Amino acid sequence: MTIPAAVRTARSRPLTFALGGLAAAALTMATACSTDSSSGKDDQATPSADTTQQSKQIKVVAAENFWGSIAEQIGGSHVTVTSIINNPDADPHDYEPTAADAREMATAQYAIVNGIGYDSWATKLVDANPAPGRTVLTVGDLVGIKDGGNPHRWYSPSDVHHVIEQITADYKKADPADAAYFDAQKTTFETQTLGEYNSLIADIKAKYAGTPIGASESIVSPLADGLGLKMLTPYSFLSAISEGSDPSAQDKATIDHQIATKQIKLYVYNSQNATPDVQEQVKAAKANGIEVATVTETLTPAGASFQQWQVAELKGLQQALAKATGK
Repeated sequence: MTIPAAVRTARSRPLTFALGGLAAAALTMATACSTDSSSGKDDQATPSADTTQQSKQIKVVAAENFWGSIAEQIGGSHVTVTSIINNPDADPHDYEPTAADAREMATAQYAIVNGIGYDSWATKLVDANPAPGRTVLTVGDLVGIKDGGNPHRWYSPSDVHHVIEQITADYKKADPADAAYFDAQKTTFETQTLGEYNSLIADIKAKYAGTPIGASESIVSPLADGLGLKMLTPYSFLSAISEGSDPSAQDKATIDHQIATKQIKLYVYNSQNATPDVQEQVKAAKANGIEVATVTETLTPAGASFQQWQVAELKGLQQALAKATGK
């Protein structure tokens, strides 16, 4: 689906939101709160042993729901997770936080932001709403990608597993008494919950590695790398579409030639960001008998888990590659 113009604004537009006002609203809320979230204790003077054991929950705020879904499944009953971006129609690139977002962040014990310039609003929100003892996971820092690099790390299978490892380690540090629980949750998540996700990645890589493909934007690049597919689209074009800027005429001519001469077997595009240039390429690919597959930037449909979303996309890619190659 294409995001309505009223929702998806130009990605290059500067962010403007009243951090001071949001921080003040959050501070008021935090001051009025009588629960000590860092210790997991309520306001009763002498809680029972059972209550004390069951009350430890880490409050987690994730900037985007793809990381929030993973954090929630690893944490299980020992965490509460709020994802700020949780609507398929919202664009994480230029989201403008609300006062409610600031209140959530002000009481978060653990925050997850993507970084790499993808969600600078989230970093500003964290900085404007400090909380004692809070741990912040910045995915870009974890996987060693600096600003200017490809920010779409949730499409990199290896980076996803790095994030799973770090979230588990951070949970264990915040709640050492439940370390064994978090280890068990992680093992179940990686070996069972992500079982089909892992199998699809391995199967596609084994069968279709080296297959030349084209794509609409840089969101596809980490996935192509993880699957062993050969990306022929100029990265300057992929980056321009992702960032909401105009691609060069030379890049568009290169892609038109690749499609017309069938140098690519598959064209993959982000259906949440189908610009006129992308729509023309999709149309040309179909006209030339080139298979087309779609991905989305955030969890789709609304309410889907990380693995449900990714498995559906991987199955679509697998089917398209089978038709394109005859394998």
